[in-house]
Amino acid sequence: MYDDDDLSVLDIEGDLESPLDHMEPIDSGSEEPKPDPEEMLRLLEAADTNQRMLAARAFCELQDTRAVPHLIRLLTEPCPLVRVSAAYALGRNPSRAAVEPLIARFNEDWNGYVRKGVVWALGNCRDRRALPTLIEALKTDISAVRLWAASSLAQMADVGYECVVASIPSLIESMRQDPIAAVRSNCAWAIGQLCRELPSNVVYGTAIDALLEVFAEDGELGVREDAKAALLKVGDPRGLQIIEELERDWFL
Repeated sequence: MYDDDDLSVLDIEGDLESPLDHMEPIDSGSEEPKPDPEEMLRLLEAADTNQRMLAARAFCELQDTRAVPHLIRLLTEPCPLVRVSAAYALGRNPSRAAVEPLIARFNEDWNGYVRKGVVWALGNCRDRRALPTLIEALKTDISAVRLWAASSLAQMADVGYECVVASIPSLIESMRQDPIAAVRSNCAWAIGQLCRELPSNVVYGTAIDALLEVFAEDGELGVREDAKAALLKVGDPRGLQIIEELERDWFL
């Protein structure tokens, strides 16, 4: 769906940070108070694009349900910096009303930073309607979006058993096959989070087997360590025993 080589959109070799991390702070002081919500609500409707962007960014710090309709509208702004700021702000102010507009923005937006913010916001919304979009993002998008899609799928633990079960196969596939080690690591972490919400059934057993496989076979030490950490947090007795046996064999 998207090309990882489109470096004009996103540098996939970077540390996959939010673009907001590289923007000048709203206030230059080191310990300035939070922005005034009443003023920021007014500026969300300002005629100046930069003022709308700064107001949207303010709601990455502020939580105020009154901002949600305005932030949803800003998802369709021509300026990508406004759109990405609105997406992150909706992630800080999750709302059921924002889910469908965020899904539409993911499907329509050419900008990788915006789609990345959207999948993060959808994860925070913890809504089953977001599941197909997050799975699609994990399978088809550029690496930074895939990385955040894996993290957002872990939020399905709070949605319900059916969403947990539906999330795991795609996470396992990406954990085994994604070319980017950071994405594989995030998939391992997400699988561990979801396994903690599962009973000891076939889905759970398949997920544990996949984590053990990656722990034993992945070519990147960091990915193997993250798979091990996920298994340790789950505390599966069989998994712990196999980890101990494998590490003893490697030592010998």
